[in-house]
Amino acid sequence: MTKISDLFSNYVLNVAVISWISAQVIKTLLNLITTKKMDLERLFGAGGMPSAHSASVCGLTIAVSKTVGFASPLFAISFLLSAIVMYDAMGVRRAAGEHAKVINLIVKKNNESKGEAIYIPKNKNQLKEFLGHTPLEVMGGAMLGILVAILIPVY
Repeated sequence: MTKISDLFSNYVLNVAVISWISAQVIKTLLNLITTKKMDLERLFGAGGMPSAHSASVCGLTIAVSKTVGFASPLFAISFLLSAIVMYDAMGVRRAAGEHAKVINLIVKKNNESKGEAIYIPKNKNQLKEFLGHTPLEVMGGAMLGILVAILIPVY
């Protein structure tokens, strides 16, 4: 039977999680610096610089390569997973965020003109706009994940 301690001593998992946490903290700090406001949603939310999704899957991929090598089927799986996640972040998720910006603008203009209220799900004032990433944000996350995996030695 696997012990819970085995989970915390899993090198590959730890690199991926540390990469994700690092990206979220950096994203929150960069947002604080640029807006001069602390927004804790940035600590847990999607979108922004660097991409936590890209950081975690790239950290995972490099950690797998360090433990089982580039010729391993596990490396191939993690590499393809990374490519799909990063492509999705720049494609579908980014497009959804751009659509949300336009819809929010339409709702705002409609409400300003005292038109009939447009329903927004979950009793929110607007749709979530931070969903996807620019290529630069994805690259930043990828580089962060790779760096974390390189810096943390295999144990």
